[in-house]
Amino acid sequence: MDASAALNEIAFWLERERATTFKVQAFRKAAGLIGDLSPEELAARTDDGRLKRMKGIGDRTFEVIAQAVDGGVPAYLADLRERGAEPLAVGGHELLAKLRGDLHTHSDWSDGGSPVDSMLDAARMLGREYLALTDHSPTLRIANGLSGERLAEQLDLIDRIEAVRNKAAKDVDGNAQPRLLAGIEVDILEDGTLDQAPELLDRLDVVVASVHSKLRSDRRTMTRRMLAGIEDPHTRVLGHCTGRLLNGSRGTRPPSEFDAKRVFAACAERGVAVEINARPERQDPPDELIQLALDAGCLFSIDSDAHAPGQLDFLQYGAERAARNNVPAERIITTWPVGRLLEWARRGN
Repeated sequence: MDASAALNEIAFWLERERATTFKVQAFRKAAGLIGDLSPEELAARTDDGRLKRMKGIGDRTFEVIAQAVDGGVPAYLADLRERGAEPLAVGGHELLAKLRGDLHTHSDWSDGGSPVDSMLDAARMLGREYLALTDHSPTLRIANGLSGERLAEQLDLIDRIEAVRNKAAKDVDGNAQPRLLAGIEVDILEDGTLDQAPELLDRLDVVVASVHSKLRSDRRTMTRRMLAGIEDPHTRVLGHCTGRLLNGSRGTRPPSEFDAKRVFAACAERGVAVEINARPERQDPPDELIQLALDAGCLFSIDSDAHAPGQLDFLQYGAERAARNNVPAERIITTWPVGRLLEWARRGN
């Protein structure tokens, strides 16, 4: 098989298993190093030892490349595929099959680990019909948030990608390339305003609004801040509403305190979807808040919050939690076809 593809697929499965970034990047880096080599040149360098001496090619990546060059599926990849055949989540499989897209993902334009095309390739492999690119907004400097200028550049990139996709869809029957939606995960600032120019937010397909700072603010302050963010007509999805962390490399963090009944009532009134964030370290909102949002009449969006291609499969965890809490599929906007989704999203602008 193609050696570069094998290395990238290994990285995908490792990301799905929540392997360390260092381990994953070793395979992605190796794939990049050999990506421009012809099959003949790669085989020659593998045979005469030059490849093994190349900086960035370790024992494991060399083994994978050599086995791929020999025409077989590398043993390490075969093992990962076998492990990956098992679902990540115990339940929610019927609901998972109804999910068409993902409205919260990150690329290397902000704090994601991979370029946009790699995220799209993984989304296509997983059968997604659409994928929203929602990199961070400028105030979140630690996440390399996008300035207005960089967001405008990203919108141009999305236009180019979509132009290619549309042409391919016309030229090749049944093209499965997911539609790439323009979006942002915009910070709800301390005063409740959104962290990006309104004229740029106007150009986006979807805006996920989240709180990332001062998460230990008192209940009254946080409620006022969130309500103001929800009332902005650009906000279509309220992201990871409590900000909690249950585990993972960043440690743990308790949920923020706010008046959930008022916040979810505002979401229901404004038609803002409450995100069921599928990241296993977040599991946000907690089950009791999902129930409150259900009672308030809210819509929901099951999103991966993926920062790497393999993490796009985290939707399994979100589907499991939604099913366990009896969230009806028709109230989950990521089960909707893209036309209906965009019509709903544009009503908020």
